[in-house]
Amino acid sequence: MTNIQVPTRNEVAPKSQAIFDQLKQQLGTVPNLYATIGYSPDALENFLEFSAKAGSGTFNKKEIEAIKLAVSEANNCQYCLAAHTALAKMAGFNEEETIELRTASSSDFRLKAITRLAKEVAENKGKPSQEAIENFFEEGFNEKALVDLITVVTAITFTNYIHGTTRVPIDFPKAVSLSTTTA
Repeated sequence: MTNIQVPTRNEVAPKSQAIFDQLKQQLGTVPNLYATIGYSPDALENFLEFSAKAGSGTFNKKEIEAIKLAVSEANNCQYCLAAHTALAKMAGFNEEETIELRTASSSDFRLKAITRLAKEVAENKGKPSQEAIENFFEEGFNEKALVDLITVVTAITFTNYIHGTTRVPIDFPKAVSLSTTTA
């Protein structure tokens, strides 16, 4: 079985090294998943640019984290659940709220519409129910918001798939398992 290792700075191309330096300056570290994407400097550069802009014209940081949590749960990505639970808490959510976002069961109607649609887009390979789409529009969203939501779903799905394929170590506090919260 091939075991994908997290590369060090010296094991990647100069372009990735420069991006690692920027990440370390901004975040204080280079997350394992970003380092792994760094095997391909173009993929890392393009992903970071795409991800930084995805949904930002429509959704606030909390809503973007909500989408990322719902999709990461749908895709069962433990790495992204850990990372985005931490980021969601930094954005102002508490532990219970992060669990509600993962299950698309928020008591906030706007967040529920966002997470339900994002979850269905991920689970149904881009074919959510008409009801989820209608609920989204009923919360005041428009066609631009729909496209922006799918953009965020696409960005987080990329990292979900990278981790699902590489299984690099999770370097964030692990997210609570939903099976332990329902018992």
